[in-house]
Amino acid sequence: MENFKTGVDALFIMTGAIMVLAMHAGFAFLELGTVRKKNQVNALVKILIDFAVSTIAYFFIGYSIAYGVNFFASAEVLAQKNGFELVKFFFLLTFAAAIPAIISGGIAERAKFNPQLIATFILVGFVYPLFEGMVWNQQFGYQAWIKALTGEEFHDFAGSVVVHAVGGWIALPAVILLGARHGRYTKDGRISAHPPSNIPFLALGAWVLAVGWFGFNVMSAQTVDKLSGLVAMNSLMAMVGGTLVAWWFGSCLCWL
Repeated sequence: MENFKTGVDALFIMTGAIMVLAMHAGFAFLELGTVRKKNQVNALVKILIDFAVSTIAYFFIGYSIAYGVNFFASAEVLAQKNGFELVKFFFLLTFAAAIPAIISGGIAERAKFNPQLIATFILVGFVYPLFEGMVWNQQFGYQAWIKALTGEEFHDFAGSVVVHAVGGWIALPAVILLGARHGRYTKDGRISAHPPSNIPFLALGAWVLAVGWFGFNVMSAQTVDKLSGLVAMNSLMAMVGGTLVAWWFGSCLCWL
């Protein structure tokens, strides 16, 4: 019975990893739809290589920093519990790789290819794991300090701060430092229109992200016995609520 449970848990978290991996396709289509046609191939290759670099950095460095775990062991050891620890790494890797994906969208058409790959390696291998270890693995005394201060530990179930806020915090100074895209403003300071190059790609990217989001949020339970329908419903209502609010604001702007 125990073997059956570990097998189900491994399948559960691997399914989540595949769903979040699919979100990177959503990031790709979203960015492809917003950049100019001449930069679409560059953007697509950048996102693919970003994920590959993230995988190497996280496997050899980042995961060890965050959790003190490495995979330099025999196949018999790695295969224990149906390889649950391996697919857990895969799942958390897809979280880590979201950091450069978030930044990439913010600095699209403004960063050179190779320097951005170097930044990806540093961020995923060294910077992000520090935040991850602090919040999710009790490192550096952060959670103990928060609990002593407030009476409760800081709780981040699916990375709203650890992943998304950290990605946004890093993207903000990058956007400020790099400035606007070349040709975005005319010589007299007026905005030069850069309409989306492919609306269907934008829509496809949004839908892929929406589906993958349930893997990001719901599967963060990591084991079947901790699965919560409440998380799924909150994710659904947040998605439709955000959609309606965005539509409403867009309609209001059209009336002005």
